[in-house]
Amino acid sequence: MKTSSLATLRLDAPVLIVGDGRMGRALAAALTAAAVPLIGPAPRGENGADAGIVLLAVPDAAIAAAARALAPGRLVGHLSGALDLSVLAPHEAFGIHPLMTVTGAGASFSGVTAALAGTTPRAHAVAEALADVLGVTGVIVHDDDRAAYHAAASIAANFLVTLEGMAEDLAATAGVDREALVPLVRAAVDNWAERGAASALTGPVSRGDSATVDRQRRAIAERLPDRLALFDALVDATRDLAAAQRAGTAAAP
Repeated sequence: MKTSSLATLRLDAPVLIVGDGRMGRALAAALTAAAVPLIGPAPRGENGADAGIVLLAVPDAAIAAAARALAPGRLVGHLSGALDLSVLAPHEAFGIHPLMTVTGAGASFSGVTAALAGTTPRAHAVAEALADVLGVTGVIVHDDDRAAYHAAASIAANFLVTLEGMAEDLAATAGVDREALVPLVRAAVDNWAERGAASALTGPVSRGDSATVDRQRRAIAERLPDRLALFDALVDATRDLAAAQRAGTAAAP
C-alpha cells in the first residue's frame, strides 16, 4: 500500500467525500486503497467540520448548494468537467475532472487524464496531489476552454454510445445482433486512438462510393426514419473528414 502524497501537504484532517453515487463510491475505494484518511461518502448537506479537504461528488446542479452547506476553512473541490470554480465560492477551491466513465465502486483511475484547476497555489497543489494518489495524469484546462473541453468529452463518450445505439437498432432490422458489431467498433476506436481520425477513416464515404451511401440512406429512410437527419449530418461530416484525409495523403512526401 503506497503512502499518499497528500501527506506532503501536512493536513491535520481527513478528506470528506460528499455524494454517495457511483463516482463518490469509486473515489472512496481508490483513496482508501491509497491510505488516504477518509470520511464518507456522506450525504448532501454534510458540513465537513471534521475534514480538511472536501470532494463534492454530486451532480453539477447540486454543487453550489452542497458547497454552501460546508463550514468555512475547508479546501473544497468538485469533479465537474463543465463548471468552473466560481460555483464553490467563497471556499478556497479546486477541481479535478477524470476523463472516464464510472460504472461502479471498483473503477480504476490509473492512466486516466484529468482536468485540474485551483483558485490558489495551495488548492492547485491539492488537485495535483489527488491526481497523483489516484494515478491520473493532470492537465490544465482554463475557464474559457471549459465548455469546449467538456463538449469534446461528451462527444467522445456519450455521442459515441448514441451512434452505436443507432447501429444496433438498424442491425436488428436485418436480424444481426449487437455483438456482431463489437469487433468492428473496437478496431475503429483502436485505429483512431493510434492514428487520429483522418488516418483511421474507412468505408464508402471515404472511398467516394456515392451509390453505396445512397442505398444506405434509402434503408435508413425506410427502417429508422427518425434517424435520417442524423445519418445525413454524419455523411456530410465524414465527407469533410475524408477530404482532410485526401489532402493529408497528397501533402505527404
